[in-house]
Amino acid sequence: MKEQHEAGRGVAILGSTGSIGTQALEVIANHPDRFEVIVLTAQNNADLLISQALQFKPRAVVIGNESLYDKVFAALDPQDIQVYAGTKALAGVVEMDSIDIVLTALVGYAGLIPTLRAIDAGKHIALANKETLVVAGELVTERAKEKGVNIYPVDSEHSAIFQCIVGEFHNPIEKIILTASGGPFRGRNTEFLQTVKKEQALKHPNWDMGAKITIDSASLMNKGLEVIEAKWLFGLDTSQIDVVVHPQSIIHSMVQFTDGSIKAQMGLPDMKLPIQFALTYPERYTTDFPRFDFTDYPSLTFEKPDMETFKNLGLAFDALKQGGNKPCVLNAANEIAVEEFLRDRIGFLDMPDIVGACLSKISHIEKPGLEDYVETDKETRILAKELIN
Repeated sequence: MKEQHEAGRGVAILGSTGSIGTQALEVIANHPDRFEVIVLTAQNNADLLISQALQFKPRAVVIGNESLYDKVFAALDPQDIQVYAGTKALAGVVEMDSIDIVLTALVGYAGLIPTLRAIDAGKHIALANKETLVVAGELVTERAKEKGVNIYPVDSEHSAIFQCIVGEFHNPIEKIILTASGGPFRGRNTEFLQTVKKEQALKHPNWDMGAKITIDSASLMNKGLEVIEAKWLFGLDTSQIDVVVHPQSIIHSMVQFTDGSIKAQMGLPDMKLPIQFALTYPERYTTDFPRFDFTDYPSLTFEKPDMETFKNLGLAFDALKQGGNKPCVLNAANEIAVEEFLRDRIGFLDMPDIVGACLSKISHIEKPGLEDYVETDKETRILAKELIN
């Protein structure tokens, strides 16, 4: 029997201490009568997790790093908050009856299994973990369809596409146009990129994000991952997905319909808006977010992405065209490459070289199952580390 919760929609936030998770809690705090926080999880940031739990009083928390369990338990058990630890607990806690929607804001491949478990439990998904669909898009979307589960996009670009097609579901899409800021190195050549350091790559011109996604944005891999995610979210062919560089980050993405008309979703770069839309759809809750003023942006510009200099975007399109387990290879190789770049062990331009090498060396599986994805991820990470060492 389903537990009753009177405070509104029951929300689980996987990755509550990261950039998306903390902003999601700001959204929830602004609408306390509409939501009840059921579960919060973090990997290592025990102090912030404890602080969040004391404020929002969830039913349960999970700390991924098991060595931090005692600290979290000591702080929260007296508050009648259940405390769990480890990856198995993370995957299992999403099945709690009182959860209506799971916001998956974990970083990278780690989001796949908890998202699948949540879908199997019949929970709707607010997806901020694009790698889940990059790694196993066909499997995840088929499972969601079987379970009658909706996947609401949280990425600003995919939220923009979703907002553009609301009310247009009966009209075929000719193509979608994902916008990219171009990152901190837009217009730079390979000679410049050979010497850049992580400190430069972590300075995004428009968005405040975590380290991994910021590096991906600088290398255009983030846009490549979004291309793959879009294919599965919106049921598109690769030929129906375009990317355009839009440095101002005001138009978040566009949809072109078969009559030639284009709809765009616009606004200031603020992740709280797409987070809120994913959690409240089909309603739009009133906010006090800053409003866009056209006179502040007299010129909006667009240009083609430079895929010769920023090879990751082209590699993502190639992986998507090959299909099967190749996007999984792309993601695993990139996660290792970014990790090593952040450790100052490889250069900025080494990252696409490592990804390209893994794509060429890892065997192609045309119709992978879950175990194939797990094995491909493992095999690719080993190869990527060997290539670096």
